[in-house]
Amino acid sequence: MMKSLASTMVLTLALAATGAAQAEGAASAAPAKVSAAKKALVAKVLQLQQPGIEGLARQLTEAPAGQLMQQAGVALQRVPPEQREAAAKDIQASMHAYVSQTEPLVRQRAVKLAPTAIGPILEQNFSDEELKQIISILESPVNRKFQGVAGEMQRALAEKVVADTRPTVEPKLKDLEASVVKRLQAANAASAPAPASAAKH
Repeated sequence: MMKSLASTMVLTLALAATGAAQAEGAASAAPAKVSAAKKALVAKVLQLQQPGIEGLARQLTEAPAGQLMQQAGVALQRVPPEQREAAAKDIQASMHAYVSQTEPLVRQRAVKLAPTAIGPILEQNFSDEELKQIISILESPVNRKFQGVAGEMQRALAEKVVADTRPTVEPKLKDLEASVVKRLQAANAASAPAPASAAKH
């Protein structure tokens, strides 16, 4: 039986979420008032980083589907050759439909959640002047500093996106898994030898 992809998705991001939770705890320990000017700078950085945020959403959508496709590929080797190609095409179509339907939702939520997930990290780690340097994309030490917390920002956003989209995405993943399993079972059943006829009395 194939492992639940919904569980795989949550498990894959569990360690990343731990790092984000630690960062959130540190933030709550020392709250500081942030000026409107700094918030505007952070908003600009997030706007410039939107392609990366959308890329993360795409990865979150495609990763579990890719894992399921790998599992299906192994299972397909047990399907008779005459059934294998049709089964593979059906499975690929299901994968494509899942990604097409789910990726826009996850992308939208990622962009919406970025200010609350990434914004505080930028506010805490960079001054107004540093944010201006990031925005201007200058070659400077501050860019290295920014890259140093990029992983922390991604983990923070991933945690929020997964938690926010789980109620919608998890049923879709389960439906996709059920569709793949059903198609493999049907292919195996179609190629199974007919039962032996009853013995004559």
